[in-house]
Amino acid sequence: MAEPKRYSRIFRVRQYECDMYGHVNNANYLRYMQEAAIEASAAVGYDVARYNQMGKLWLPRLTEIEYNQALKYGDEFEIVTWVEDIRRVRSLRVYEFRRAGEVAARASTDWVFMDAATRKPESVPPDLMAAYFDDGLPEPAERRAPFPTPPPPAPRLVIWPHTVNWRDVDMAGHVNNAQYLSLMEDATLEVGRAFGWSLERSLSQNLAWVVRRATLEYRTQAHYADALEITTYLANVRRSSASRFFFVKQQGSGELVVQAQLQYVLIDLGSGRPVAIPEELRRDYADNVSPEATK
Repeated sequence: MAEPKRYSRIFRVRQYECDMYGHVNNANYLRYMQEAAIEASAAVGYDVARYNQMGKLWLPRLTEIEYNQALKYGDEFEIVTWVEDIRRVRSLRVYEFRRAGEVAARASTDWVFMDAATRKPESVPPDLMAAYFDDGLPEPAERRAPFPTPPPPAPRLVIWPHTVNWRDVDMAGHVNNAQYLSLMEDATLEVGRAFGWSLERSLSQNLAWVVRRATLEYRTQAHYADALEITTYLANVRRSSASRFFFVKQQGSGELVVQAQLQYVLIDLGSGRPVAIPEELRRDYADNVSPEATK
């Protein structure tokens, strides 16, 4: 029976990886995942230099992250990662963030094998498939769930423009997949300001939205100096949680680059525990909620 080769790496949280709440920033979990994936591939004989020689690379199609416990400055944690499924042009890599014997976060990325020049999918070579497993290849897994169908747009949308900066772009020459989470954070803060809930107002009431789950689907790539726009609205509003959908598009053409669903929980900053969404907050955001949202 095929067994995936597992790779583990110890990290220590650095100060600049944390946000003002004292937690590791959401996007940095994805950056840890990228680093672990690169090292795991190198450990089975496929490092960056070998991929460059082959003229191939892996690009993400769908990433999911479930945040169970907040990692904080100075924490030492382990990432364990393995390839769970591989077929034709795609590979599903799974990640666990382990701290003190508990799983702080779980994640997966569905990667697509690409020709580096054309950026078109190519079949994964048999020897590359075999490198990730002991005792043969696994049986094909069930069909992977697609990105959730977005609900209808809210009556009032917030569209936040962004021109791709040099710092957004990685070695592959496009906006790094983790950077989209950072852009969505910026857009969320602009939404709060637009609806009367600036960061300062939230902090004055000891309230904060934290991400419990993130799902991102990458449709195409954005590059340096591209003019993007991020449209966002709320859905599935419940007692202390809500989902926010994001659509990153090219300005002008409207081509969809990335779409995402982030599931938020409102917490009390003092206790770190979920709290009921105040009625005034619900009222102020009402026009930015999809009409199909559950109240």
